[in-house]
Amino acid sequence: MDHPLEPIQRPALTIWYDGACPLCIREIALMQRLDRRKRIAFVDVATEDAPCPLDRSLMLARFHATTQAGETLSGAAAFAAMWREIPLLRPLGLIARNRRVLALLERAYLQFLKIRPTLQRWAR
Repeated sequence: MDHPLEPIQRPALTIWYDGACPLCIREIALMQRLDRRKRIAFVDVATEDAPCPLDRSLMLARFHATTQAGETLSGAAAFAAMWREIPLLRPLGLIARNRRVLALLERAYLQFLKIRPTLQRWAR
């Protein structure tokens, strides 16, 4: 039980993922294993009762993260924020702070989104 005088610790980052997507489930399972410091809260937005900072259809269409300060990130920026919280992936997340690198990652993510439905069918 929490001590009554201890402040409630908010996660460093909240990841919003599509729990109905077999690719997403696999990736999130890996990220949860790698998040040994438990700095990330993972929320399945495919469930109807999940709180969403944005419209649920937007949350399901792209990967999102919300920082401790309340900023909601999307796409490659959300992945980079997640990577920065996981020690093994932190170097990649730090490299992604470069706007050119982030722009390249975002373009790659947009291409992935085009083939995601096909990959999801294969993963089922």
